[in-house]
Amino acid sequence: MKRIDKIYNCLVEKSKTLTLQNLKEKKGFSAGEISADLGILRNNVSMELNNLLRQDKIIKLKGRPVLYIDKAVVENLIGYKLDKGFNVLEDINQLIKEEKSEKKDLSPFHSLIGAHSGLRNQIEQAKAAIFYPPNGLHTLIIGQTGVGKTLFANTMYKYAKFTKRLEEDAPFIVFNCADYYNNPQLLISHIFGHVKGAFTGADSDKEGIVEKANNGILFLDEIHRLPPEGQEMIFYFMDTGTYNKLGESERKRKANVLIIAATTEEPTSSLLKTFLRRIPIIINIPNFEERPIKDRLDMVKFLFANEAHRVNKSIKIQADAVKALIGSVSYGNIGQLKSNIQLVCAKGFLNSMGDKEFINIDFKSLPSEIKNGFFNLSSKREEIEEVSQLIQSHLMILPSGHRNSIKDDDYEPPFNLYKIIEDKVALLKEEGVDEEYIKKFITTDINIHIKSFYDKFKNTSSGRNKILEIISEDILQFSEEVKSFIEKKFNKKLSERFLYALGLHLSSFMKRMESKSPIHYENIKDIIKDNPEEFNISLEIKRLIEERYHILVPENEEIYLTLLLNTIDENKNTDRVAIIVLAHGTSTASSMVNVAKRLLGEGIVEAIDMPLEVSPKKILDQLIEKVKKLNTGKGVLLLVDMGSLTKFDTIITEKTRIRVKTIDMVSTPLVIEGVRKSNLFNMDLDTLYNSLKNFKGYGNLTLKEEKDNDKEKAIITICSSGVGTAEKLKQLVENIMVNLTNEKIKIIPIGVQELNKRIDSIKNKYSIIASVGIINPNIQAPFISLESLIGGNGEENLVNIIQNKKITLKPKYTHTVVKELCEDSLKQFLTFLNPSKIISVLMNFLNVLEENLKKNFDNAMRIRILVHVGCALERMVIKEGLIYKQDKRKIDSYVLKSLKIANQVINNSLNLTLNEDELFYIAEMLEDHIER
Repeated sequence: MKRIDKIYNCLVEKSKTLTLQNLKEKKGFSAGEISADLGILRNNVSMELNNLLRQDKIIKLKGRPVLYIDKAVVENLIGYKLDKGFNVLEDINQLIKEEKSEKKDLSPFHSLIGAHSGLRNQIEQAKAAIFYPPNGLHTLIIGQTGVGKTLFANTMYKYAKFTKRLEEDAPFIVFNCADYYNNPQLLISHIFGHVKGAFTGADSDKEGIVEKANNGILFLDEIHRLPPEGQEMIFYFMDTGTYNKLGESERKRKANVLIIAATTEEPTSSLLKTFLRRIPIIINIPNFEERPIKDRLDMVKFLFANEAHRVNKSIKIQADAVKALIGSVSYGNIGQLKSNIQLVCAKGFLNSMGDKEFINIDFKSLPSEIKNGFFNLSSKREEIEEVSQLIQSHLMILPSGHRNSIKDDDYEPPFNLYKIIEDKVALLKEEGVDEEYIKKFITTDINIHIKSFYDKFKNTSSGRNKILEIISEDILQFSEEVKSFIEKKFNKKLSERFLYALGLHLSSFMKRMESKSPIHYENIKDIIKDNPEEFNISLEIKRLIEERYHILVPENEEIYLTLLLNTIDENKNTDRVAIIVLAHGTSTASSMVNVAKRLLGEGIVEAIDMPLEVSPKKILDQLIEKVKKLNTGKGVLLLVDMGSLTKFDTIITEKTRIRVKTIDMVSTPLVIEGVRKSNLFNMDLDTLYNSLKNFKGYGNLTLKEEKDNDKEKAIITICSSGVGTAEKLKQLVENIMVNLTNEKIKIIPIGVQELNKRIDSIKNKYSIIASVGIINPNIQAPFISLESLIGGNGEENLVNIIQNKKITLKPKYTHTVVKELCEDSLKQFLTFLNPSKIISVLMNFLNVLEENLKKNFDNAMRIRILVHVGCALERMVIKEGLIYKQDKRKIDSYVLKSLKIANQVINNSLNLTLNEDELFYIAEMLEDHIER
């Protein structure tokens, strides 16, 4: 028996002697006790106990001495299962207190947030559905993705048992109709079962979920995915309580089942009328933004409490961070909020690992996409004021209180992020990695884990269908490609709102080119100067447009795209031109505004419907109040249909002293374009008005324009001084450019102190195409940081800049930065091999490896691979190769095959070859960088 098994068995046997009272008295077993019992050295026992802790088999009680107990024994004593990874405690009594609190005789609905406020009516409907004689009423729950439809249905089931309408062991069967919607026959078989021979492959009789749900509840999620024939069979079953299996001709089977269905769609458009008539109770669960602000704040507290419990640490959240989280929810409702909170908690945990008291989450540390939620909420003055009244400077969430959530929660990640963070931090520290780099590395890792998990819940199909009513499929598809390209290349997360805004912009741009009416900006230089990174990205988008549509994009369009990209700036100004849409009819204006809001999110835009019988005077009074309420200081634009409405602007300005302009002949595309530009581009009233008054809708095109620059091209390099390091950086960039192109490009080194003095004179003489160095000079050219050039993708960025400037590239170039830095590093490590001689072979090895893996590593990873391979070759020369001791079966065979092909390059050039064990080590190194 292994040592770890002996220690674990010993702890299990000792733990079995404990009672609940022992736990209350903080009884447990130390490493010293187990060491004495087994005759194993104490430090070896401690090491194995820590291994068992990582395997989540035992519980560790902090204190002196540290005590251990078998986790399964504790769960048996307290009466419920603990979260995975929840195994390090200050005091085990908190678990026992939680167990007691759950015995209160309260209705299951009592625990739902909003039970006495935002969900009160829905709960009354649910209770009526459960109590209606003889067996309850079939129910349809409507709501967007992530509002909690499954939780609500599950609570109805618990309530039915709580009130004895169902037996305690009554089944609750959950079925998602989307799982089989492409195969109606298989779907119906799954619901009702089938008999042997019903279809090819039906080798035996099969029980359906209706049969399994007998005398209980059947929850049919995404019911709109059920084909018409399936809906007909369900409503016949509702009518008669009888059904037949697939392959049977007579409906002679019976089941007593209460059906609860759920859908994200409008029922009248997605379900048969005959089916809907059988469902007397329809419960509409409001989305997150429709819930009272107190409910939303309670959800934030509840989700933070879950994380505090999971990590067993208090969490302190700054008030502005809470506001940002509340405002950050757009597409995913409570599911998205949960994702965002787990993300910020994980990052807070990483940043607070040295702090034993609590995890601190402040506004400054939030990701930019969550920070933007603060600005979204700021535009709703009443809500932001209410939140401010409910919380003062911060929230403090304690780790006490056990989670009360449904079993197998889809939104519960199948991994413990905090454990992942702890393990990886420990591993990187052992490797001697710098603390700042550890934080950056783990932050990226956190994003990957959470976002890859939650992306599957993001449902934007309805938004996509709506946008396709306005722009072409080709434009939208191209916009999706551009979004994906930017996210990968520049490591920026862009919202769906950005996607739709880009699609609308491209359609508008095509239309403008067709009518030869481009937009002119007065302040172009300032826009570029203030947003150099966005400008750099806009050049890439411009290139992609030109390649896709074979046109020359005007230079001004770069400014437009820069403004669009600036919408993801976390510190953007929230003062915007307000828009009010007025139109005759009972819902004309509201319909147009609703479409705009669904596509682009909340903006400062509201509708006033003007029924024909209402007097203009009454509408004017209403409009004046609305203008006062919405104005943020930048004025108001009225979009109206006709008649007296066009004359309102001057009257309102006189009475309120707020600038108001009017555009008539309003249409849905005009409203969308107005909200888009006001929301995203932060235009002033005159610019917005001028850009919209000749708006012709969204359309297609072809076309051309040329630009030229006669000045000699230059790249400036910036270091702390104009000599020394700056000259070395200049030499490095010169070597890169010689490798890239035959065209002459001047490299000019500048020290930080003389930057402002020299930059203007350089701009007068040269066309600066890029700057490289330790500080961004904020000029009208892309900037590449020294870190990016050395460790990231700075060299590839230079290639793109060269291409955008229509400079001819050499047919093939090597990674100059990688080559030079590797050669310098290997000079320190190698004794027998000459780094200058083998560096070209190593570069060929890397090229072949990247080509076979279809992967472009960043410079940091390239350098790491090449230095490792160089050292491995030296080990081959002196016959001291490493021996791989881990499980070789876990190594990716595809990666290993690619390494063997690259290894052949070394063999052909040096008559040396890396042995299989060395290849295994390299494959393991590549594991986290290869997506399979």
